[in-house]
Amino acid sequence: MSGLRAVRGPGEQPGPRAFGHAVVGREREIELLLAGLDAGAHVVLEGPPGTGKTTLLRAIAERDGTEFVFVEGNAELTPARLIGHFDPSQVLAKGYTAETFVDGPLVEALWSGGLLYVEEVNRVPEETLNVLITVMSEGELHVPRLGVLVAAPGFRLVAAMNPFDAIGTARISAAVYDRVCRIVMGYQTHGEESEIVARRSPEVPGAWRDQVVDLVRRTREHDDLRVGSSVRGAIDVVRVAVSLARIRETEPLDWQVGFDSAMVGLSGRVAVREGCGRTAEAVIEELYTAVFGAKPAEDGDRPGGDSPGEA
Repeated sequence: MSGLRAVRGPGEQPGPRAFGHAVVGREREIELLLAGLDAGAHVVLEGPPGTGKTTLLRAIAERDGTEFVFVEGNAELTPARLIGHFDPSQVLAKGYTAETFVDGPLVEALWSGGLLYVEEVNRVPEETLNVLITVMSEGELHVPRLGVLVAAPGFRLVAAMNPFDAIGTARISAAVYDRVCRIVMGYQTHGEESEIVARRSPEVPGAWRDQVVDLVRRTREHDDLRVGSSVRGAIDVVRVAVSLARIRETEPLDWQVGFDSAMVGLSGRVAVREGCGRTAEAVIEELYTAVFGAKPAEDGDRPGGDSPGEA
């Protein structure tokens, strides 16, 4: 039985090019995910934030007309919230029937044969994960007073996790990994990230946009940073720079405009290594100067404004 409704036979499988408008690059990951789902597997997408995990899966679901059910993984995701519950007022009138049951995201995906996407699965409580393990193993769910729900053809679980974030997360058990295929998604190339920024931000000179992308990519390699910024940081830097330039009646390429936009767009997205003795602002200033050069002397400091070295 095909895992994707649009996959019906040889020569009909949607290839990576079919998703080019929605997804930049990711040909290999698209192929692997399509193959895994078509083979009947459940999948874990593992990669840092901003690598397009949700975008990729949404594009596949839309392309194939498959129901896409999104679940935000966190400590509050209890089994009841995932499965659903009986409406107390309806139960008093009609009893415990399918009509009085309010479907949770898992039951919704089971009924529709859709894709259940669990974001940040390593934040989900163990008792909730155990529910997913049973569904992945048996393809069915037992709900007290409702009965056994058998997954419709096409139902798949796709989970995502960020390997860098250790706060509020737990290790995924071997029981989960034993029931899924794992696809690792790293950051895209410089050119692909520049294309993403171009699609999602106002028009700016391409050379300057490339420099912003270069700045963001350098945050991922700096020795004093534990976590760098995703491409979302570059998108925000460009957006803020365009707006700030309009407010200051200048151009986004203005050194100070770009610097201030980088501080706003990146300082909250990077994480400094413990014990390095530096602030995120200091590291961003260093990288910004390395990419865009030192502040031109003729610009001067704005009256009442902070100089680049101030946090």
